[in-house]
Amino acid sequence: MSVAFHSVVSAPPSGRGRGLILDHHDYAQAVILQGKLVPWDDVTRYTRFLGQAQGLLRPDTTLLDLGAFYAHAIGADPALVAAMSARSRTGYALKTLLAHEATQAAALEFASVVAQSARQPLVAQVPSPLRWLATTHRLAGAGDIGDITADHGENMAVYVADWLRRFATLPVSLLLLDGRRADLPGLPAEDLGRYSPIGNAAEHYRWTLGCRRDGGIEVAGGVTGVAVPAEFWLADGVEVPAGDFLVAEIPAAAEPETVLKKLAELG
Repeated sequence: MSVAFHSVVSAPPSGRGRGLILDHHDYAQAVILQGKLVPWDDVTRYTRFLGQAQGLLRPDTTLLDLGAFYAHAIGADPALVAAMSARSRTGYALKTLLAHEATQAAALEFASVVAQSARQPLVAQVPSPLRWLATTHRLAGAGDIGDITADHGENMAVYVADWLRRFATLPVSLLLLDGRRADLPGLPAEDLGRYSPIGNAAEHYRWTLGCRRDGGIEVAGGVTGVAVPAEFWLADGVEVPAGDFLVAEIPAAAEPETVLKKLAELG
């Protein structure tokens, strides 16, 4: 486990009893930006927006969501979507996306500036190979994602590991593979053991490796993060499960006063 992430678990910077990884993207967009678009294309404005959210909510890490950055980049570039859709074979769309040099360069510049401005340990979240394979396969109109197997995800891990080399110099404390399934029913379950190329890369770069699931985070080495239920932010009487640390996504509809009260309860 990286020194920075060990501190999140053992001595959270916020002083809470348990470290908190906070995914506040939707909530911060609703409250701070008043529903306006997140400024992905202007990293100066983005870091200002991120800093406001971090200062208000005081999580123990800075979550850099490269999956969301790439989703925005795809949506803004019809030519890239066309290139991803040129072949229907499984994996072609994701391979094309990962090899797209302009998007790689933009992502690296974006991530570097965010990392430099971060005051808390950096958590870099990327879609797991299976999740990224499925979402790009569906976007490219390449067929039913129900045909995607765990073997396909294992094959894609090689390409994701190669793509990660661009970010090798970033001070990442936790590389978080997003393997949630709420929007991808039927996709095989995640197995970190199948992603050895990514595990080897993370070890070489001295990053802790974890997998985010609907119920929490599995960290290589046996540490467990538990998900704070969405209902916790909306009503009283909702308990938080036991675990080594917490991961939470604040609903966009949560009331600011309630959110601050609930954050105090977590402390």
